[in-house]
Amino acid sequence: MTDETEKDYRDTVFLPKTDFPMKAGLAGKEPGILDRWARIGVYDRLREQRAGRERFILHDGPPYANGDIHMGHAMNKILKDVIVRSQSLMGKDAPYVPGWDCHGLPIEWKIEEAYRKKKRNKDEVPAKEFRAECREYATKWVGVQREQFERLGVMGDWDDPYLTMKFASEAVIAGELLKFAERGQLYRGAKPVMWSPVEKTALAEAEVEYEDITSTQIDVAFEITETKSAAIQRLLDKGHLKPFAVIWTTTPWTIPVNQALAYGADIDYVLIPDGGTVKSYLVAEPLAAEFLKRCGERNPGIFSNHESEWEVIKGSELLGTIVRHPMHHLGGFFAKPRPFLDGSHFVTTDAGTGLVHMAPDHGEDDFLLCKANGLDPVFAVTGDGKYRDDWLWLGGQGSVINKKFVASDGPICTDLREAGALLSASDDFEHSYPHSWRSKAKIIFRCTPQWFIPMDAALDQPLPASVREGDVPPEEALDATGMHVNEDAPVPASATVNHNGATLRGTALDAIEHTRWVPERSKNRIRSMVEGRPDWVISRQRAWGVPITLYVHRQTGDYLRDPAVNARILEAFREGGADAWFGADHQALLGPDYSLDEYEVVTDILDVWFDSGSTHSFVIEQRYGEGVRANLYLEGSDQHRGWFQSSLLESCGTRGRAPYDAVLTHGFALDGNGRKMSKSLGNVVDPLKVIGESGADILRLWVAQTDYFEDVRIGKQVLAGTSDTYRKLRNTFRYLLGALEGFSEDERIDVRKMPELELYILHRLGQLDVELRSAAENFTFTRYVRALTDFASEDLSAFFFDIRKDCLYCDAADDPKRRACRTVLDILFHALVRYAAPILCFTAEEVWQARYPSEDGSVHFLEWPELPPLPGDDAISTNWSDVRALRERVTEAIEPLRREKTVRSSLEANVTVPDLPLSEAALAEIFITAKVSHAEGPVTVARTEFHKCGRCWRHLPEVAVDGALCDRCAEVLKA
Repeated sequence: MTDETEKDYRDTVFLPKTDFPMKAGLAGKEPGILDRWARIGVYDRLREQRAGRERFILHDGPPYANGDIHMGHAMNKILKDVIVRSQSLMGKDAPYVPGWDCHGLPIEWKIEEAYRKKKRNKDEVPAKEFRAECREYATKWVGVQREQFERLGVMGDWDDPYLTMKFASEAVIAGELLKFAERGQLYRGAKPVMWSPVEKTALAEAEVEYEDITSTQIDVAFEITETKSAAIQRLLDKGHLKPFAVIWTTTPWTIPVNQALAYGADIDYVLIPDGGTVKSYLVAEPLAAEFLKRCGERNPGIFSNHESEWEVIKGSELLGTIVRHPMHHLGGFFAKPRPFLDGSHFVTTDAGTGLVHMAPDHGEDDFLLCKANGLDPVFAVTGDGKYRDDWLWLGGQGSVINKKFVASDGPICTDLREAGALLSASDDFEHSYPHSWRSKAKIIFRCTPQWFIPMDAALDQPLPASVREGDVPPEEALDATGMHVNEDAPVPASATVNHNGATLRGTALDAIEHTRWVPERSKNRIRSMVEGRPDWVISRQRAWGVPITLYVHRQTGDYLRDPAVNARILEAFREGGADAWFGADHQALLGPDYSLDEYEVVTDILDVWFDSGSTHSFVIEQRYGEGVRANLYLEGSDQHRGWFQSSLLESCGTRGRAPYDAVLTHGFALDGNGRKMSKSLGNVVDPLKVIGESGADILRLWVAQTDYFEDVRIGKQVLAGTSDTYRKLRNTFRYLLGALEGFSEDERIDVRKMPELELYILHRLGQLDVELRSAAENFTFTRYVRALTDFASEDLSAFFFDIRKDCLYCDAADDPKRRACRTVLDILFHALVRYAAPILCFTAEEVWQARYPSEDGSVHFLEWPELPPLPGDDAISTNWSDVRALRERVTEAIEPLRREKTVRSSLEANVTVPDLPLSEAALAEIFITAKVSHAEGPVTVARTEFHKCGRCWRHLPEVAVDGALCDRCAEVLKA
């Protein structure tokens, strides 16, 4: 053996060198990177660098300032940040102003919870003190959540976020309301609205969630006293069979507020005699069997009757029928006759008895039908869910949502049973029911005087000032029976609306059609919601929020519309915020032209959705100019009935257009098994814990690679998969850094002089570039991540890097092929670190600083890579798809020999292939084999007879013995 074969050539090989660690240690590194970004002012410097460029504005939907962030927050904010960073990478000026919703029930409820623990009554606390505590609470959580959002890597104007409780913001919100008021696009009326007896306020649809409950269901008989139906009249004339109309309900507490019964004109009803009594019961024929089943145990005599004895009555014959309330003996309100009303548009035979009892205080259909027939609400149920103290039946009792109160043995059923009117009662009816999403308590529909923005009034013409649609006398104008004090007083006519002009509903629906919805199917969801929504209830009976800044004339009921008064109100708000209204010198605000004695000061506060719906005015327009709208709104799918819709309606009402060009909707974060996260289930995945253990970049990559347009899963197994993807990307960067050690511009080679493999990789990079830009522009980052990771794993690690290791490690430093390879690696580095930066914002910075260390520099200052132009298509003459497919076949054919240890690596293999898309020598390099030959038939493999080069380890014919040098390596060492 010669001395040459005994030499160790490791020091002569150009192995990758880098200090960039394989182990990420993100949880420990990321805080330091955040500190550095803050120190050098990355966000502000980006604004300076992008000044004058095309602007991209993603308007941040405000989360509530209460509690630590959860996974839904993390998913939402990360997705926003990825989009903003990608738009900045594409060269746009992409500011991001984070914000918080600081008013409303969630925060107020937290203060009340603290009061309850201290046994304090909120109603006894001065409003100023209570509001100050709400402001302090919101301020605290803004600070906490700000740190948590920043820890996610979210880049934005954290020094100047928008808060709905800032004085300037409250002034703008009040100003937006007054725009509606000055045009007469507000009215005060009484309609049933969703009401929380626990929180004592009206709720918006977005503040309601549905849960399955078990309720009491009852069948109640109302005695028929007058009718135009011949069949019923015959029973009345005979006098020995008393007819009763039967209603079925799952809300027994509404019986004390009943004013009428509704029927379906096309429904067939039957009179069923009770074999054991002198009574007969009127129910819908299709529901008779179910009615008998419910009532059978209590009234076994009913079953002795045959259907042939039942009188059939068409619903239309019931017009003019009168019943009396089961508690008519109490007199007053309950002694008043109850008419049958035609409710064909909502009475069905799906369940119950086909007759529906009407309580206009507690149902939309009830309210509209009764109002059309001159029956007004009576406000028997107070804000805390009890009956008024002066109500003749159950006065001062409740709460109506208390299960015991409405149970089959509760006071309502007990009194009905004693009156002989309760035909059945059971506590086993299961159904879905609305709850307050904050208190989790059941809600009711309750008619109260509220302020509304009409959906179908002409926007170009104000509502008549003297008319308030749906208005009713205030509660104090009702006597102890619940009847109007002055029953002869004229009832205001309904507001006449000019439908020739555009309505808020029509304008909003048109704006929906001219907005880009991502995914496109989400347009159908919001369109159906706007098409069917009622007038917007904008008033709340709470303390913490922006007040409805109106003065209502005590005699006419009209609200004051005076620009000079409004200007004084807004100036007071700018100086002292919304608190200025509650402690104001209202005579001073009214000025010399009006007397405060003649005006009522409205003390209701605005629906918090009006607050957030107005944010475009003080975040977008005030910062970027009047008329500027956001390029994108992005929130969860629940915001079709929340922020997306309130922003749409507010902007359409004041500006005649949507406040956004596009809306992106994402799904919700579920646990690893696809279940909703719940503390009670113990399946909550805490984003702060994930960051503390794995780092924010892992969470960011999870968000970007999920199909976030749907609900997504997260758990240990899911995050383990994300970590695997991260490691592949990190190792790609580590290899690039090591392989590029010492690279300089002098080494760069012209693209036109590159081998075809390098040209092919640059061609694939160009295809990737087009794909990533398209994905970024369409906000489809699942596609973005998949393309990026597939390129890194399949095109680079498993193909290009694998093939070119020999050239990179063993060719001479100035060899043109090695220079071409390193030039391509440099191009790849600059492209990939930019592509990764919007998603792996911390890792991309670490990678960039590892190669270009600078206290002032940042990868996030860079723009989308400019790839070198490639020569014409003829320069890539090989069909590389065929080459790669053949390479896979060769690898598969070698694997059995590796398992049998016939060969230890592909370098020891000779292969024969049926096709030669390149020369045999080129294919041997690409397949990383000793030799390639051509032969018809399948790919075959055999152990090579060539010896192994002691430096490059290739088996080549010129190597005399194992350990000797091949011609290439000998030439390199000689040089």
